[in-house]
Amino acid sequence: MSTQSRPAAVTGIGVIAPNGLHADTYWKSVREGLGFLGRITREGCEHLPLKVAGQVEGFDASALIEERFLVQTDRFTHYAMAAARLALDDAGLGRLDGSEDPFAIGVVTAAGSGGGEFGQRELQKLWGQGSKFVGPYQSIAWFYAASTGQISIRHGFKGPCGVVASDEAGGLDSLAHAARAVRRGTGAVVVGAAEAPLAPYSMVCQLGYRELSTVEDPDRAYRPFTAGACGFVPAEGGAMLVVEDASRARERGAAVRAHIAGHGATFTGASRWEESREGLARAIRVALDEADCAPEEVDVVFADALGVPEADRAEALALADVLGAHATRVPVTAPKTGIGRAYCGAPVLDTAAAVLAMEHGLVPPTPNVFDIACDLDLVMSRARPAELRTALVLSRGLMGSNAALVLRRAGESAR
Repeated sequence: MSTQSRPAAVTGIGVIAPNGLHADTYWKSVREGLGFLGRITREGCEHLPLKVAGQVEGFDASALIEERFLVQTDRFTHYAMAAARLALDDAGLGRLDGSEDPFAIGVVTAAGSGGGEFGQRELQKLWGQGSKFVGPYQSIAWFYAASTGQISIRHGFKGPCGVVASDEAGGLDSLAHAARAVRRGTGAVVVGAAEAPLAPYSMVCQLGYRELSTVEDPDRAYRPFTAGACGFVPAEGGAMLVVEDASRARERGAAVRAHIAGHGATFTGASRWEESREGLARAIRVALDEADCAPEEVDVVFADALGVPEADRAEALALADVLGAHATRVPVTAPKTGIGRAYCGAPVLDTAAAVLAMEHGLVPPTPNVFDIACDLDLVMSRARPAELRTALVLSRGLMGSNAALVLRRAGESAR
């Protein structure tokens, strides 16, 4: 079967985020433009200069994940495993009951930093108590591939598995990897990213990022595209999706929620934000070409929105380079300003929001942003009703990766 006859469809969404522990609650918060940034309360972080972040509240890992997995894994994997379960339930797959071929389902995740909290705890035992007090799982829990491995083990999936060890744009790259696997014959892939960067060790590592905001007012700490943009704030959490062959999904009675139509990726170097204009524009063109999508067909853009003036300007210019005059007319949004940037999890959360936006015919607003300093139609204050057939999701990483993903609403096809 040709790749063109195996469209990759999104059939399940699972979210664990500062603004919701389920896709429905996440969408409600995103739709209303609610802000969930606040003072960091994680133990051991009080004295650090980074004061504001998006924290996941009310998450009880023990109520969602078996104890045998909890003792082996870090918080970032707890988030990923919980989100994967929600996505599988949403897609109607759930646990294997003999009706599904375990070799037909794979797992792909992206990771920016791995399990810093678990690693710090075990290293403290090593230096404070001695090597006999270090558990055997130290060797795997911090590992950036841990979430992929634990999700596949927990659910018995034996199809193609992988991990994208990249910076933030890796979240979109993982979705493209899953879509390619489906087009090549894999039945379904559980894919996405979740991060947990708010442990003391992880936060100290982030302090070297000059793009990080140290503003202490949660309402002003992350305001991209504005004259007062002062960087970004981090967040924990993320999203997992089920991507599968659309015909297979329909045969088993599952709803096709959207199609992954195109993807492009480039690399322009760490913190070279002016150069990211050319790289991001190239990624957008490649994604549109793969989706057979004309620039004027893009109905909404989910922006990267770094919050650094030169990076925001480069993103706006990249859109103008590719979309032309349409760049000033197409609605642009950045829901992540309400929760922070969850590194690799951030663009996957944006992808989930884009699918939900197309389903509900609403462009969500950009929290905490009320005036902009660039020529974009940024949606602010409240959601905007619109017929959304094609969404463009953008992401850039601090190490220089750029990625673009084109989604089409269920039932839409290329021109």
